[in-house]
Amino acid sequence: MEKRLVLIASTLLIALIFLCLAWELWLAPLKPGGSWLALKAVFLLPPLFGILKGRRYTYQWSSLFILFYLAEGSVRVTSDQGLTQWLAGIETLLSLAFFACVVAYARLTRPSKQKAPTAG
Repeated sequence: MEKRLVLIASTLLIALIFLCLAWELWLAPLKPGGSWLALKAVFLLPPLFGILKGRRYTYQWSSLFILFYLAEGSVRVTSDQGLTQWLAGIETLLSLAFFACVVAYARLTRPSKQKAPTAG
């Protein structure tokens, strides 16, 4: 189960990186020819390597970090129109699915409670 969550979380994060780049550079940039908003994809690179390696600590902090992308997608899906609205919806879904995966992984891999010494 752990390996499956690592694979799913990695795939979702990579898809979100590509979506952010394609959205702001080619598909529906804020300005013709691309937008500096594409740099938001750069901030997804630091957690990528920890997610790929299955580092629990990275899963924990990225669960909080991804909420910025969830918030941005939620705002833009309700305020923009056309293709931008669809891309924002996809960003929201990817962010939400990633959040669910990293929380599940962090819970699944938490250290087990220490056993109390038995008298005997």
